[in-house]
Amino acid sequence: MKPNPTLHGAHLRTYNTIFQHPITHNLEWHGVLALLRQLGQVDEASNGHFNVTRNGHTLQLHRSHTKDVADSHEVMTLRHFLEQSETTPPTSTDPEEHCVLVIDHHEARIFRSQTKGGQEQRILPYEPEPYYRHARDSAETSRGKEKPDPNTFFEPVARALQSAGRILIIGNGTGSSSEMEQFSKWVKIHHPILAARINGTLVVDEHHLTTDQLLGKAREFYAQAAMAPA
Repeated sequence: MKPNPTLHGAHLRTYNTIFQHPITHNLEWHGVLALLRQLGQVDEASNGHFNVTRNGHTLQLHRSHTKDVADSHEVMTLRHFLEQSETTPPTSTDPEEHCVLVIDHHEARIFRSQTKGGQEQRILPYEPEPYYRHARDSAETSRGKEKPDPNTFFEPVARALQSAGRILIIGNGTGSSSEMEQFSKWVKIHHPILAARINGTLVVDEHHLTTDQLLGKAREFYAQAAMAPA
């Protein structure tokens, strides 16, 4: 991601550190606060935390009790905030745009059209490398069964769906094993306006269906919904 061209010196170094790969543990908290003040509006809340606003996006920054931001999740939260606040979010949606979200714990696929060959966007979950190193050494955890962190995976998916008028979610499994159900619950809490545009969910064995077959399922769903009594 290209940094804001107005950034120089310490602000630019802090910005680049946030996007450094692998994630660094030498990100100074006061440097982060100064960067956010440079890019947006920062207000201190009564609880001692900070509310950051930039291009219509908001972030609650928790006051650090140490010199550095050492937690990988906090660094990823900062990274996603800077990415999504780079431009002003859409102010309206297209009520005619049907989006199909196919999601499991390996990836999310978003189709902007139900037709054959519809535009596809893929979003992969973020898992910090130290977690994978630990998982490979554990007899109780296999990489194929690891689940992504909800905030670092679901937030980019929700952001990609912001312009959708109607949304159908397709996934497999039920309960805690279903990323489709987990996303549906998460989005109701974190993006209730977006959640209201979800028309339904479909449980399928997605790994044994082609893209055209998945979109065919979506067309069948919307055709049945159109014939249902109001």
